[in-house]
Amino acid sequence: MARLLAFDTSTETLSVAVRHGDAVIERTSAGGAQASSTLIPLVQALLAEAGLHLRELDAIAFGRGPGSFTGLRTACSVAQGLGFGAGVPLLPVDTLLAVAEEARHRFGAQKVLAVLDARMEQVYSAAYDFSTQAAPVAQAQLSAPEELVLPPGFVLAGNAFDAYGERLPAGGARHAALPTAAAMLRLAPALLTDGRSVAPADAWPLYVRDKVAQTTAERAAAKQQAT
Repeated sequence: MARLLAFDTSTETLSVAVRHGDAVIERTSAGGAQASSTLIPLVQALLAEAGLHLRELDAIAFGRGPGSFTGLRTACSVAQGLGFGAGVPLLPVDTLLAVAEEARHRFGAQKVLAVLDARMEQVYSAAYDFSTQAAPVAQAQLSAPEELVLPPGFVLAGNAFDAYGERLPAGGARHAALPTAAAMLRLAPALLTDGRSVAPADAWPLYVRDKVAQTTAERAAAKQQAT
């Protein structure tokens, strides 16, 4: 699997990368509301730079979540459209796993509690142990920052430190990390070997949270609990 496209729009940073043989080309851009208009042009530009056509890809990896609801729907719908049009299988990648892989690659972390800001005074989290081939120690969950438990020997990695700071568990190192497309490319070979690719019609986001917004009373209660 030497020809891969990957992208993530689950956070405020849009990340796209292409692998062609041993060469990896990566770009980032503003995510959020802008991702829906910039993702496809950026994909086209990177494929052209790599000298690839969509139909030549072995697979298309995308960040399936958890993360921004709008971002996840953007990534999934674009991946489905590209996959259907080119006849290419899709590889849904958990964003928290990509965060953990980024911390492993950049900081040498082997045991990682990945944490992403979920807004509404909550975080998404999952623990991974790369000494056992990135086996998840705990599945993705949604919780208040104070409810997180850092397993012994683990470090924190993600984008929740500025927002929640001291409300996150103490005792381990903290690494700023995002679910980058390059991380997904590094994860892709093992995931593909494990049979994780799917047909475009079977690709879906992983939301974890089942509610997009809080009522006024719920927001007030959350603020009171945080103070």
